[in-house]
Amino acid sequence: MVALPTDGAIQSRVWSFPTRRQTRMEQYDVVPREFDAESSKRNRKRMTKSIWPDGEATAELLLNVRGGEPRAIDALMDRHRDSLRRMIQLRLDQRLNQRMDVSDVIQDVLVEANRRLQDYLANPVIPFHLWIRQIAKDRIIDAHRRHRVSAKRSIDREQPQPGKGPPDQSTIELANQFRDGSLTPAAAAAQKELAAQIESAVHLLRDNDREIILMRHYEQLDNQEIAQALGLSEPAASMRYLRALKRLREIINSMPRLNDYLQE
Repeated sequence: MVALPTDGAIQSRVWSFPTRRQTRMEQYDVVPREFDAESSKRNRKRMTKSIWPDGEATAELLLNVRGGEPRAIDALMDRHRDSLRRMIQLRLDQRLNQRMDVSDVIQDVLVEANRRLQDYLANPVIPFHLWIRQIAKDRIIDAHRRHRVSAKRSIDREQPQPGKGPPDQSTIELANQFRDGSLTPAAAAAQKELAAQIESAVHLLRDNDREIILMRHYEQLDNQEIAQALGLSEPAASMRYLRALKRLREIINSMPRLNDYLQE
């Protein structure tokens, strides 16, 4: 029997940051607050919880699946259903809303995950939530490709309409990355508009930049998880994130209304 990896075992297989990482980060003129030693503890307390379920409970369910418990697989899949919904909503082009439903994509993901579950158990090289989100990402790509080909009116001719959920604390926390302090009362009162503006800016990013911002600030994956999901070292994942923040700052600066909100 192959033992499931613990969080500690996973951490031991990934790289640590180089000692001169701060110097390299500063060259981008965007140093996220979580890298500030004095504020990192405060930011961890303030960060929105990850959308993905707790790993310990998932590991226990996986052990139950190995043990042949009849309802363990259903419980495992149901445990990730809401997380998959949020992850897919963030990425599924709204132009497809009349052609397909998010629930259909979720169901396809769960069916595929169920089919491939024994393969995962035989070689669980990444945490389960990263494994199932990769299946979801593949299904999103397939959905866009399939509907571009089959739709009578090509959605490629339409202005892209990024997927989105309701404005939430994740968007406000992302906005705070570009402020010297927290939102003023005036800006806080306009949070719904601010959230919409920030999301518009995010979706003007190139695919790779947008993806890592969504992973970090909306899924609330940490740098280690992002590195594993993208097949990068932790330093490489960190630098990709910093480059994405720099480009997002450039877009924000080009949007006067949004820039005004952040300067209030």
